[in-house]
Amino acid sequence: MINDALKEGEGRMKASLLALEEDLNTIRTGRATPALVEKLSVEYYGSPTPLMQLANISVPEPRQLLIKPFDLGSLKDIEKAIQSSDIGLTPNNDGKVIRLNLPVLTEDRRHDLTKVVSQRVEEARIAVRNIRRDSIKDLREFEEEKMISEDELKRGEESTQELTDKYINLINEMGEKKEKEVMEI
Repeated sequence: MINDALKEGEGRMKASLLALEEDLNTIRTGRATPALVEKLSVEYYGSPTPLMQLANISVPEPRQLLIKPFDLGSLKDIEKAIQSSDIGLTPNNDGKVIRLNLPVLTEDRRHDLTKVVSQRVEEARIAVRNIRRDSIKDLREFEEEKMISEDELKRGEESTQELTDKYINLINEMGEKKEKEVMEI
């Protein structure tokens, strides 16, 4: 009973950690990475499609992304999606590929991005604490229904708190790493 609640809580905490990782990958740093545009939604034959399903994305130079569509007919759609997105890059279309040149981030922009990272990290911490609250609520309901004893409830709450601390630390480490990456020139 307790183990099931702990496993469910840990599964949800892992999902929060993975969501944060994906979210942080989309934040621009000084380096080019395909994660910046992979999930970008492109209107392709009337349906929104992630860019990574429409094109090969590579990094030929440290500050450049090269997007080579599988279907040349989608080139204009990809270009339009990049221009309307919030990544702030101007696509260069040569008729076969799209090049995205990443300018050097200014000091102010890097500080703004670290604030965004901090905000996303805090949202992930809140998510993990909410999962802890739900798990402890479930354990207390088990105890009220006499499915577990009071001692088992205490052990379950302690285990849940240890799990929460572990995931909060992982989230903090991930955030610190991303902030260093953003501040790097």
